[in-house]
Formats: sequence, structure tokens, C-alpha cells
Amino acid sequence: MGSVSAVEVQSSRALPVTKLLGRYLRKMVIRAPKLAAVMALSLLATAGCATLPDTDALLQERQTAQAARFENARGQLSAQKSAAIIAELKRKSGDIDILDKQIALEQAISDSPLILGNKLTLLQDGKATYAAMFAAIREAKDHINLESYIIEDDQVGQEFASLLLEQQGRGIQVNIVYDSIGGFNTPKAFFEELTKAGIAVVEFNPINPLAAKGPWLINNRDHRKLLIVDGKVAFVGGINISSVNSSGSAGVPPGKTTAPNVAWRDTDLRIEGPVVGELQKLFMQTWEKQHGAPLAAKEYFPALKAEGNEIVRAIGSTPDDPYSLMYLTLISAIGNAEKQVYLTNAYFVPDPQLLKALIDAAGRGVDVKLILPSHSDSEMVFHAGRWHYSELLNAGIKIHERRGALLHSKTALIDGVWSCIGSSNLDWRSALNNDEINAVVLGRDFAQQMQAAFAKDLAASETIARESWQRRSLLLRVKELIAHLWSRLL
Repeated sequence: MGSVSAVEVQSSRALPVTKLLGRYLRKMVIRAPKLAAVMALSLLATAGCATLPDTDALLQERQTAQAARFENARGQLSAQKSAAIIAELKRKSGDIDILDKQIALEQAISDSPLILGNKLTLLQDGKATYAAMFAAIREAKDHINLESYIIEDDQVGQEFASLLLEQQGRGIQVNIVYDSIGGFNTPKAFFEELTKAGIAVVEFNPINPLAAKGPWLINNRDHRKLLIVDGKVAFVGGINISSVNSSGSAGVPPGKTTAPNVAWRDTDLRIEGPVVGELQKLFMQTWEKQHGAPLAAKEYFPALKAEGNEIVRAIGSTPDDPYSLMYLTLISAIGNAEKQVYLTNAYFVPDPQLLKALIDAAGRGVDVKLILPSHSDSEMVFHAGRWHYSELLNAGIKIHERRGALLHSKTALIDGVWSCIGSSNLDWRSALNNDEINAVVLGRDFAQQMQAAFAKDLAASETIARESWQRRSLLLRVKELIAHLWSRLL
């Protein structure tokens, strides 16, 4: 999908633009009837929909002179201890002002404290992530909470189902939330088998309005990927429960990027420590919002102790809030970057404020690099993102497309001190219509791991040169234009 065939070039020269538009639209409907149906439903649902917040006004309003405050396993720290933590972080950092600034910004944007004492394990691709998840599930002693946009009835889905059924049979309560559209292709019998065994299952905002337990909110989707075991271990990131994620992205030969069984490149995070309690709260809020049956009495909020040295903030975004906290957090971090903005994202359909933040950062001399897909499971989203390449390249932003794997990661690294891993894409839907979940990590040690992962992806990517991009075919330009017209729904 990232290259242009001779047939495409010839057809783009031989056909008028109107015929190209019609041909491409017909092809999209035939190839992706599910996408077409969802977009049609979205059109019906967007009347009177929310708009993106004025980030400049919000940030100016929320940024105060209050000192950053922290929590550990025993609760909020005193101002004196918080100041000591800041001093220690500064001592370890080569860029004192940058780290201090990002900590202050995080404090200003959210009223929740930064959580100390967490242990983080960076997981790349499905094979490693699923192995870590299965190990945690097998070690469960009290309960398992799973929230996932997609849970498919395939080999990986069956592996999860078998293991969860086994644990439920041992008296460990399993609670599952899955998205109705994300689970559109999963037979109801798959979830009925789980329910019969005592697993509590909630379908998030059912497509069928008769099945809705509240307002029919077809455009509000649960895009989160969250697994919590015993209230002590959590996983967040971009991975769904699906066999498409089961292989790793390393070692995929060049030129095989469009193969049917191409590997997926994803990033997730295993978390132990006090911040797991914040993630558990977000799961409970979703369960309550969806009017799930009362949960079995279990120890959902055990006493948590420090497991490591990482500072983490759990960020849950939902259309129920006045604005997306993750969106505002990212805009703030980019807007105050001084050295680097490194973004890796699977679905890039930026809104004007995000575009401005990136372009302004580059204008300040910040090194802005984007790693984006060279092909995608969503052709419409892929071309909608490419619509913006010229503007970004002209501003000095460096764009790289990941080869050898289908990119599905959603990560950010700013100034070597601010890292983010989660489910949020850089598109309108994540900012306005989806429930999303992300972990923001402050500190240089973890950022170095993120830097290494980014460098590895960069080495497997192809740089998009401004000169060659300007010579792309008319057919690609038409595809970008059509996709751009649908951007608000993507």
C-alpha cells in the first residue's frame, strides 16, 4: 500500500478525477462493508456531537503555580517530601528545567497525583505481550478484569477463553468488557459460553439499540486495552485479543509488507505498583457506566506496596468528560517540548490543533519525528493521514513509514523525560468519541528504553523525502482527498 504500481500511474493519467473518485469509493465499500456501515451509523450519530476543546484556553486556565504532589502506596506525600523527590529527579537529570517543566505541566492538567513506586516492563509485539498476560492470569488468586476493544473467536481468543474459564472454575472471578463494534465479527456463542461458566460479561454500547441499557450511543466506542489481575498487576497498550497480533515484527523480510499474514508491530506495558489501583478505578467506572450486574465480592482494591521506582499517571479519557484528558495532556507536552517530539502511531488523522502543535514545535527547533505505517488494515485512515504529509514536511517535520510489519503502536516520547503508552490514536475518534486508556511515565530511565525502541523502529522505516512525495501519482492524491473528506469520522 505504500508503493505505487505502474497500473495505478497509468490509470491516474488516463482517467479524469471524477471517475477516479467514483472508482475508489466503490472499491472502498466493496472491500470494507463493515467500515462503510460504521461510518454510516456515525453520520447519524454525529448530529450535535462534541467538538475538540480550545487547548490554548484550557491550558492557560489550568496551569497554576501549585507545586507537584505525589502519592505512594500509603497515600499523598507531604509538600516537603514532594519537594525532595523533585530535587532528586533534578539531580539525576541532565536537563533539569525540562523535567521540572513536564512535571509541573502534568500537575496542572490533572488534579490526580503522580504515583510513585511502580515497576514497568516494556512489551513489544503480540508474542511477548500474550505470554506475559497468560503468565499473570495463571498466577491469579482473586479476580481478573479484562477490557478490550476486540476479542476475536480465533486461536488467540480461544487461548484466552480457555485460560479464563479454567480460572473461573477455580473460584477466581473473571469480569470482561468488550466493545460491540470491535466484537462485531465475534459470534455471540463465544461470549455465551463464558457467561454460562460464571464469567461476568458486558457488551459496551450495543449496536442493537434494543439491547442498550441506557442512551443509544453508537458513536462512543470502548477502544481501551486493559487487563488487571488481583488488583496488583496491569497491562495497558495497543494490543487487542486477536491472532493478527500473535507474531512478532522482528525479522520480517523486506517486501513482504502486504502479505496476508504480515506481522503486527505493537507496544504494551506491564505495570506493578500503586498506580494499578488507579487503573482498577477506571475499569470499575466503565462497568458502572455500562450498567453491568453487581460484581462478585472480591478484593478489587488490595493494599499495594512499592514495586519499583517509576512515576506513572493513569489517564482514562471518555466522551462523558468535558474534554479528552489524554488529548490535552499530549498537546501540552508537545507545546512545551524543547528538544524532541518522537511519536509512533498506527492511525494518524490529526486535527488542526495537533497539526499546529507539531508545526510550532518544529518551528522552535524541536526535532519532530513521526513513525507511521507504510500500510494499514484501514485504507481510508491510511490515506487520510497521508493528506497532511506535505504540510508537515514543509514545516521541517521528519516522517518515516514503518516497513516489514503492520504498525499498531501508540507511543510518544518527549524531551527524553516524558513517555506515553496506551490505546489512543492520533485521530479525531480517539480525541472525541472513544473511551481510551494511557499511562504517562515521567523520568529519564524509562525514557531511555522508549528511545531504544523508537530507534529500532526508525531503523526499520523508510524516510519520506519532500521532493519524492511531491511527485506521487494523481491516484494517490485522489485517495488522500477522499479520505480527508471523511477525517472527522475516522
